[in-house]
Amino acid sequence: MSYQGKKSIPHITSDRLLIKGGRIINDDHSFYADIYLEDGLINLRIHLHGNTFKFCLGTGVNSFQVYMAYKDLYQMSDSQLYEAFTFLKSLGAVILVHAENGDLIAQEQKRILEMGITGPEGHALSRPEELEAEAVFRAITIASRINCPVYITKVMSKSAADIIALARKKGPLVFGEPITASLGTDGTHYWSKNWAKAAAFVTSPPLSPDPTTPDHLNSLLACGDLQVTGSGHCPYSTAQKAVGKDNFTMIPEGVNGIEERMTVVWDKAVATGKMDESQFVAVTSTNAAKIFNLYPRKGRIAVGSDADVVIWDPDKVKTITAKSHKSISKTMTTNTDFKLLIERDLAVNMLVDPQAIEYNIFEGMECHGAPLVVISQGKIVYEDGNLHVNKGMGRFIPRKPFPEYLYQRIKIRNKVGGLQGVSRGMYDGPVYEIPATPKYATPAPSTKSSPAKNQPPPIRNLHQSNFSLSGAQIDDNNPRRTGHRIVAPPGGRSNITSLG
Repeated sequence: MSYQGKKSIPHITSDRLLIKGGRIINDDHSFYADIYLEDGLINLRIHLHGNTFKFCLGTGVNSFQVYMAYKDLYQMSDSQLYEAFTFLKSLGAVILVHAENGDLIAQEQKRILEMGITGPEGHALSRPEELEAEAVFRAITIASRINCPVYITKVMSKSAADIIALARKKGPLVFGEPITASLGTDGTHYWSKNWAKAAAFVTSPPLSPDPTTPDHLNSLLACGDLQVTGSGHCPYSTAQKAVGKDNFTMIPEGVNGIEERMTVVWDKAVATGKMDESQFVAVTSTNAAKIFNLYPRKGRIAVGSDADVVIWDPDKVKTITAKSHKSISKTMTTNTDFKLLIERDLAVNMLVDPQAIEYNIFEGMECHGAPLVVISQGKIVYEDGNLHVNKGMGRFIPRKPFPEYLYQRIKIRNKVGGLQGVSRGMYDGPVYEIPATPKYATPAPSTKSSPAKNQPPPIRNLHQSNFSLSGAQIDDNNPRRTGHRIVAPPGGRSNITSLG
């Protein structure tokens, strides 16, 4: 694939499935596709139209993620979110939201770079948890006006989690998904003297520097205020992270978490007595299967369900380390093209091979509870610490829209909570036009709609006041009397009026 300047669309040099407006356009030889598919992967997204969403739903994709961050790249405005939520609700989709205030993040990034802070700590400093919490509140507010379900991905801070918990108590249908990283570690590592180690923790929203955050999130997960655990798995090698060695905004965002997820949840929640085994199954499997309309095929052991089973050893002690983990880096572009990928949101073909991950963000963590055997599609794929999988063993499972776990409640709320106007008589009194007037001016009545004799009296502008903080008084121009000195001998006369 080649480029003709920054604003050009990539020139297509291989066979691909081009999609625009929900239809295949290969025969049109158009380079302006919404998305293109190659080797079974979605490689390019320029704009997604309504028909494209319908096409995706028709192929079994029932969830879509929107972004409130990444200004000038993915970020959507409030009005765009309102329109997207309304449309996706009509399709019965699951709406996932990456919640951060992108506008303020962009300003903070600029300010912190101007201060000379270029390391990974700048990532955390430019994205304080208040910006995550504000966006979570805003997303829930918008979804509540439309009466649609919303799924907050990557819940990383205490304040964001608390907003979700409070909102659920008030009625909005919102789900919170902390990830392995936020449940198992914190953001104090951004200040590590080792740049590579600090960069390994860079993800968005960032890990909270508050070391009490993981325990708080696990507690909310255990009591049902948060419902699902994700992995947030998107690791990069140190060489790949080094794209941002001189500018923290260019560090590829992503951490490991997929192979540690269940072990971390068991160790932090079950082994500490916060949740029982049934809750563990729910937050790691069943709840997600219900939300994304895969239950009871997934998330349950029963006749007719898929033969995907994990045999768990609650007493096994495991120390997490990069020396033994299976994670490899995400396939990505060379440094130059990766910058272009960030700036223009265009996919490129100059890929480098996946690399081993030198850092594990849970390095040295001793965990209780680990899988003994993992069975997928009736075959053993993991046993005694060894993987037995081959490329292509995975399969795509179509998901239908309108998952009952979400939309059954939405349908009922639409019926019982519909907005209705007030039945009242017509107003037949005077009507005064209010022309554009200077601020604080009293509007004049319209001669067209009301005779002069019915004009209302002038209205005092209550915004104006004679009070001043300058120290000046209204009688400052009046002449003052000279001061009189009153001398009274000791024990003599008093000027106090007699009380007798």
